[in-house]
Amino acid sequence: MRVKKISEETIKETARILQDGGMVCFPTDTIYGLLALASRRDVIERLYSIRRPSGRPFLLLIPDAVWVLKLDLLANPRYLHLVNLFNATFIFYKKNSIPLYLTRGKKSLALRLPPMGSHVFKLLQILQEPVVAPSANQEGQKPATDIKEAIDYFGDKVDLYVDGGKREGKPSTIVRVLYPKGLRLVREGSIEFRKILEAYRNIEPTFSS
Repeated sequence: MRVKKISEETIKETARILQDGGMVCFPTDTIYGLLALASRRDVIERLYSIRRPSGRPFLLLIPDAVWVLKLDLLANPRYLHLVNLFNATFIFYKKNSIPLYLTRGKKSLALRLPPMGSHVFKLLQILQEPVVAPSANQEGQKPATDIKEAIDYFGDKVDLYVDGGKREGKPSTIVRVLYPKGLRLVREGSIEFRKILEAYRNIEPTFSS
């Protein structure tokens, strides 16, 4: 177990650890998260065992909105535009091609594109692939607001703890995408749902095909 302060060099080291099959506690755009590459089934199964025994699917953080299509989710350009505009968590219904270890038998998958300039966005640009990112806490407990609390939860089960200071931001707004058209609020958080809905209604018809 190692602890390092957030820096450009630490972000690069985090990417190397994740690419080598490691697990990292990292400051996301909202709170501390436990990160693992979405492509590494072995690490994700280990993460489920220490973080979420109930097996509910983890949130994915993506480096670019085009990953909505790469993941073969039910979406059209109108929804990709919303993912780019708002750093909210969007729940998309899936087709049949997403690996079961990511969906855990559910019919949908939640993802978010972090804001440009955030540490986790920079990390994703290095990785160029999604990461799973549950909050850093035991299931049913409150999310860690600093590295000490995260270490108290997970100890040496995590390969690297990246200290980004106190994290007590509002949780993300969660919106379910009702493909082929429509949105439903699941949880209002850091972004007002009315703003997302207004943008959705004002997107040019050419985006809706």
